[in-house]
Parts: sequence; structure tokens; C-alpha cells
Amino acid sequence: MKLTGLSQKVFLDRYSLKDLAGAAIEKSPEEMWRRVARGIAKQEKKNQQSKWEEKFYDVLKDFKFVPGGRILSGAGTDYKVTYFNCFVIPSPKDSRQGILESLNQLVEIQARSGGVGLNLSSLRPRGARVKTVNGFSSGPVTWAGLFSYATHDVVQQGGSRRGATMLMLWDWHPDVEEFITVKQDLTKIHGANLSVCISDAFMEAVKKDGDWDLVFPDIDDPRYDTKWNGEIEEWKAMGGKVRVFKTIKAKHLWDLICKAAWQSAEPGLHFLDRSNKRSNTYYFERLLATNPCGEQPLGGWAVCNLGAMNLAAYVKKEQFDYEAFGKDVQVAMRFFRQRHR
Repeated sequence: MKLTGLSQKVFLDRYSLKDLAGAAIEKSPEEMWRRVARGIAKQEKKNQQSKWEEKFYDVLKDFKFVPGGRILSGAGTDYKVTYFNCFVIPSPKDSRQGILESLNQLVEIQARSGGVGLNLSSLRPRGARVKTVNGFSSGPVTWAGLFSYATHDVVQQGGSRRGATMLMLWDWHPDVEEFITVKQDLTKIHGANLSVCISDAFMEAVKKDGDWDLVFPDIDDPRYDTKWNGEIEEWKAMGGKVRVFKTIKAKHLWDLICKAAWQSAEPGLHFLDRSNKRSNTYYFERLLATNPCGEQPLGGWAVCNLGAMNLAAYVKKEQFDYEAFGKDVQVAMRFFRQRHR
């Protein structure tokens, strides 16, 4: 298959295997497909590897099956990179050590070519007391700048792209107004996407033109340091004390989001409450945030296992080849199962 123009540039920049100087070793998709097929087939039993290499190659050929980009760039190489495109990491513990631990996790994942999403609602609001040092918190928006800087200016993934990060904040957080408007200053948080997590209760308040409380756990509650994880309803359910910082009209917050999205294209919205209610993993995890592009809500330490079947490749003489498609889907699923090992 001969690529030209932009398609050739993207292939050489992002997916072709590079030498130590960064020059492309692979010049065609066929070479990439062979490398990937061989790399994934190495997880099969020794006497089955050649058979499955050919099966994997056949389903990859002509872009019938298109795995996520991290698989295409990493499989079959000796580089210590991830095959998962994106991760959601747990919300930071509300301490300097906890925030820096999350930052370390983000940097390590992104250095291996993964994107990261995380929810900053666990961090106390700007101006809240920090008793251990007799000081005051700078708030989650300031800390967001640190994650943004690491993503945009520190991490370079294979020299071809920067990292990717999604930072999220719940609609009840006292600093949500600052979070919504921060990107109207183009010097701030230019290395991460931002989204507000929207609850069903907030949307009901918008519809009824009701009041909306901006709240945070009482940090003097003796359970705060050990039990607070960023989930306000969970905190309330266990009898945790809550402090109301401000009461506003829900429509004010909604209008602020809409205006900011028009002026600066952000923040985005994710109806995370609704996602959790409809989640098919509800019985073992709470969805915390989304991946950097916002299409997949995930729990802590969950990942995006990406791959697509190219339906157009199965249309022959205006007929869809269901038989070939069914067989190839089975091979693609085995491919995914083996790459997880």
C-alpha cells in the first residue's frame, strides 16, 4: 500500500518504527503490520506463534482492523511504552504529597505514550486552611496548572507529540467558577483539556431556576484525611460534615459554562452522574473522569482499549461480507486479549 501526502507524513511521524536518531525505518504500512503482528503473536504458545502472526497480519492488512495508535507504534518494539492509549488515575489525595504522587503517575504514563484523565475535585478550595503549615490552599485550579505544564512542556512522547491530559471538576466544588473561566486567560492551562462534571441534581436545579450550593467537606472532620476521596455523595452518606461556601443560582453556573465554551471553546461537559447510573461496570467501580478527548468515562486505573473495525473494507459489490467480518472480529478480539498479557 502506497501512502502519499498527509497520510504518508502521519504514518512516518506517528507510527513508523524509528532508529535511535529518530529516522523512520519502516516506509510502508505493510512493514508496520508485520511488526505489530509478530509482536502480539509472541504472547501465543511457541508452536502457535507463526500461525497467529499470519492471522493477525491478515486482519491488520489494508486497514481492516485498526488498533489504537499506541499499539501500532509500540507493538513489536523493544521500547518500554504502553499499548493503552489512555488512563484515568485516582483523584489526588488532598495533600502536597498526594498531588505530587498523582503528578508522578501522570508523567510516568505520558512518558510511555499514554494519555491521562483525572478529577481534581478531591482538592480543597482556594483559601482553605492548611493547618500543618499554618497556611492556605492555592486550590485545584492552581494545581491544574502544574499538571498542564508537565503535559505540555515536560513530556515529549517519542519526540513526535506532547502528552495529553483531561482535568475535571464537579459542579459542586467551590472553585468551579474559576475552573470554568480560567482558559479565557490564554497564558494559563494551555496543556490540558478541561471539563466540568455535571450531576443530575444540578440539571434539575437549572430547569427549576433553583439555588445551587457550592460545597466541600469540613476539613476539621476527623475522618477527612483518611476517608475523603473526592466523592461528595459518598462523603455525605457516611455522615461526613459538609461546609457550604457559597449559594448561587444554578442557571448562573450553566450560563457561565455556555459563555466560556463560546469564548474559549472550553470547558467541556460530561454528565458523569448519568454515566455512572448507566455504567455496565457499576458493580465494581465508580467512574471518576474521562480520557483526554472525553469520549470514555473510566474508573481509577482503568484504561482505553482502543481498536476499530473498518466496515468499508467489507463492502464488496455493494454487499457487506458478514462472513469475513465475523471471522476477522474473532481474530481481532484474540489480538486484544494477547496484547493485554
